[in-house]
Amino acid sequence: MATFLYKLGRSAFRRRRLVALLWVALLALAGVGAATAPAATSSSFSIPGTEAQRAFDLLEQRFPGGSADGATARVVFKAPAGQSMQDPANKAKVEKTVAQLKSGSGQIARVTDPYAGQAVSRDGSTAYVSVAYKVNAMELTDETRDALKKTGRDAQGQGLTVEIGGDALQSMPEQGAGEIIGVVIAGFVLVITFGSLVAAGLPLLTAIIGVGIGISTITALASVLDLGTTTSTLAMMIGLAVGIDYALFIVSRYRAELAEGREQEEAAGRAVGTAGSAVVFAGLTVVIALVGLAVVNIPMLTKMGFAAAGTVVIAVLIALTLIPALLGFAGNKVVARKERKGPKKDTDGKPNAGTRWARFVIRRPVMVLLVGVLGLGAVAVPAASLEMGLPDDGAKPVSATERRAYDLLSDGFGPGFNGPLLVVVDGDKAAADRTVSTIKGLEGWAAVTPPTPNKAGDAAMITVIPKDRPSSVETEELVHGIRGATGDDVLVTGATAMNIDFSQKMNDALLPYLALVVGLAFLLLMVVFRSVLVPLKAALGFLLSVVAALGAVVAVFQWGWLGSLFGVEQTGPIMSMMPIFMVGVVFGLAMDYEVFLVTRMREAYVHGARPGEAIVTGFRHGARVVTAAAVIMIAVFAGFIGSSEQMVKMIGFGLAVAVLFDAFVVRMAIVPAVLALLGHKAWWLPKWLGRVLPNVDVEGEGLVTARDGAAGKGDGKGRDGGKDEDRELVSV
Repeated sequence: MATFLYKLGRSAFRRRRLVALLWVALLALAGVGAATAPAATSSSFSIPGTEAQRAFDLLEQRFPGGSADGATARVVFKAPAGQSMQDPANKAKVEKTVAQLKSGSGQIARVTDPYAGQAVSRDGSTAYVSVAYKVNAMELTDETRDALKKTGRDAQGQGLTVEIGGDALQSMPEQGAGEIIGVVIAGFVLVITFGSLVAAGLPLLTAIIGVGIGISTITALASVLDLGTTTSTLAMMIGLAVGIDYALFIVSRYRAELAEGREQEEAAGRAVGTAGSAVVFAGLTVVIALVGLAVVNIPMLTKMGFAAAGTVVIAVLIALTLIPALLGFAGNKVVARKERKGPKKDTDGKPNAGTRWARFVIRRPVMVLLVGVLGLGAVAVPAASLEMGLPDDGAKPVSATERRAYDLLSDGFGPGFNGPLLVVVDGDKAAADRTVSTIKGLEGWAAVTPPTPNKAGDAAMITVIPKDRPSSVETEELVHGIRGATGDDVLVTGATAMNIDFSQKMNDALLPYLALVVGLAFLLLMVVFRSVLVPLKAALGFLLSVVAALGAVVAVFQWGWLGSLFGVEQTGPIMSMMPIFMVGVVFGLAMDYEVFLVTRMREAYVHGARPGEAIVTGFRHGARVVTAAAVIMIAVFAGFIGSSEQMVKMIGFGLAVAVLFDAFVVRMAIVPAVLALLGHKAWWLPKWLGRVLPNVDVEGEGLVTARDGAAGKGDGKGRDGGKDEDRELVSV
């Protein structure tokens, strides 16, 4: 591996103009494809294998032309105090609104008059007009949305309280300037780390090129592959983070090789051969975690994972080819000006912060281990109170008209009105009537409508309004009660039932997904480190950091702690996909730092350093770069907290906190403490397993034989030659 990448790095350095031209051409090609592709729509949401999905499919078969996937809106009216919506004056205002809606847009399928459709509350205080559209929310034109908003404003001006709910007002989420600020922060961190504007600019430039190619490709294929808007957001989030980090590690290693006196082409080859090997395996762990989301068998999640994985692959390829090519253009400018006078030995000067920290951990491994584990354990406590659900209008801030409409309907018609259950009967009128009688014999319902048969008379729909709010335990029990009391020819669907089935599917898939992803990554890390205990420690550390991150998400988004600081206006259940999604993404990212930091330790150990020396060497060379990479990744993810989309905001926060915990607590504290306690045992591998596992030479041992030949370097003592002051620290 190292030898192949070494040759690739040198080749890209020599043919830098061709390599750069090829990547620019790919960017232009992807950009043209994105510009000429049909506009993307919202991804269709389906949960294969669930009763709610089977009911939805049956509806499309037996009730054709019903626009089941079309956008909907509810224009909700609230009468002034002392008045009723049945008053002639108020009734005339509502009927005027109905007429205005019917003539407002060619995309409207039907408008239901509240007085004809029994959409007036019992006390007469509230009424609503139902609007169904021919297309989904993302396909609505701006003119259609503007007409709906104007209708609401006109009705509001007639003395009534008018709010609009439903998904018809849904639009593309606003990201704001958060991600731009994240990239700016990343730039500052790179400048501080390298002391050179050119060196700092290379990771940013290549990450932007990689993300540009990835996002443009996703945009070009969005209509064909039914990719939703959140897919490109996730790909951008992860692509920026890993793209900057991977380039950062190779540029940093290139500078270190130059500092040892190597020629530029040789330094580029060795940087790609060593740090590039770590980049390949770090990228593989991220790809495994993202592609593994297919195990859940939810198409939307699978597409998101594959799209993000594709962006990671692009980031790896760019780091291995475009970075050495650009290093050829940059020359000595990647080195800080004060260091251009001549090579500077890494052994000169005082120990850096990474060295001092590693020595501290080695002296007190038990204390550091206990503090790290107990600290993360305390943060993880809120995860025990995790409540999952899919957000609806009730999760939006009170400043939104959708939320106010939601509250008006709850007050006027009961808390379960915003989460109706749709019962589909695959049978004749007699079967439908029996189903109604069965449902009325259960507890937890507030209203059950008469069956609505299809034209053929072989199916019917029944609407059931629960007594309690959609996300309550009582409503979930009602769904299970209906399913248990009726036969296979009766199916329950609707947003609330889909939410229940989705959450259950997430729970059922979590353990198989963990087993698959962690198992594959464990095997991969065994190949990388040629050790059994190091991959095991890496996996256990990941579990600790991801549970702590989930605890932080629950504390902020469910409990509301520090919610205002992060722009959380409304608390509520955590999205059902959040735990499994965080497991996938955070696992891949966590293994990045494990690979980058520990491979440097492995490299020193293989070259003759004792375990304690190897830990210090790894931190001397890698701690500053890993710290910078983690800060950059945190900044990029935190930039998405400013999104108007609750899902994107929650993901950005969760990933930023997870990287913070994993990089600075697990990898920088718990990992060296455990390695110090294990000593030589950390690198133990059974002989029979060593013969079976391929030797991919991630640490670049194969390059040592070519290392300056008779210059005497690469004598087996490790990259730093084994400093006496480090040997004095450890006797393990």
